[in-house]
Amino acid sequence: MEAAGGEVSAAGSIRPWRLIETGAEDGAWNMAVDRAILRARDEELVPPTLRLYGWRRPTVSLGRFQPAEHVDAAACRELGVDVVRRPTGGRGVLHDAELTYAVVAGRADGVPSGTAESYAYLCGALAAAYRTLGVEADLTSRNRGDRDSASCYLHATRADLSIGAAKLSGSAQVWMRDTVLQHGSFVMARDVEREAHVFGLSRDATERLRETTRTLEELLGAAPAEQELREAVIGGFERSLGVTFEAGELTATEVEWAAGWAAESRVDAST
Repeated sequence: MEAAGGEVSAAGSIRPWRLIETGAEDGAWNMAVDRAILRARDEELVPPTLRLYGWRRPTVSLGRFQPAEHVDAAACRELGVDVVRRPTGGRGVLHDAELTYAVVAGRADGVPSGTAESYAYLCGALAAAYRTLGVEADLTSRNRGDRDSASCYLHATRADLSIGAAKLSGSAQVWMRDTVLQHGSFVMARDVEREAHVFGLSRDATERLRETTRTLEELLGAAPAEQELREAVIGGFERSLGVTFEAGELTATEVEWAAGWAAESRVDAST
């Protein structure tokens, strides 16, 4: 017996999803952990999982197939920005003043098949979180922006959340058989000039980045407290997906896998 939003136990109650809050970590470790959770869930070693985390240093995550040359290596070194590769696709994202989420679940947990359908299902939880904070975010209605830009935030797709014509946040996915990893960011503040240097943006592109994106700080007048933001995200998933969470930790197996994969996630942008 299955129900949307979670597995049903023999006793008839919905099994809680696992909530992991790992704080600010090294970027390569963050990507390896997301990958490890995906494999562990695919092998039914762990329950569906929501992970919330941050970044120890400003870090660019490149999409799975994105060339390393899409970032300016010299600018990254000068600005102290790390570069890593995500297990998911898409374009480059500069992670800094944000809360990052990763959700790992599968068809057995209620996630529908199909890219558009699964994005709409999971991003509904993100929109619910924004509404809790007072921001009326919606899935982007149509693709727009610069499809060829190395920067994720200069192009909006129907997997992203927007407010009006401005992009709020992007998400990226990868599937392993019937299990999906989706992760993305709740951006509290953005340093547009630093982002422009890292991606080698022209002055026109820099102004488009400034004009066509919004942060929580801009929309609310001040960035929300980290605890307030975490609670909004957790509540958004609970209400939208009809799940409950139980605080947990990475298993020894997940830690072992992540430790083995972390070095693979790091990118030398100078080559």
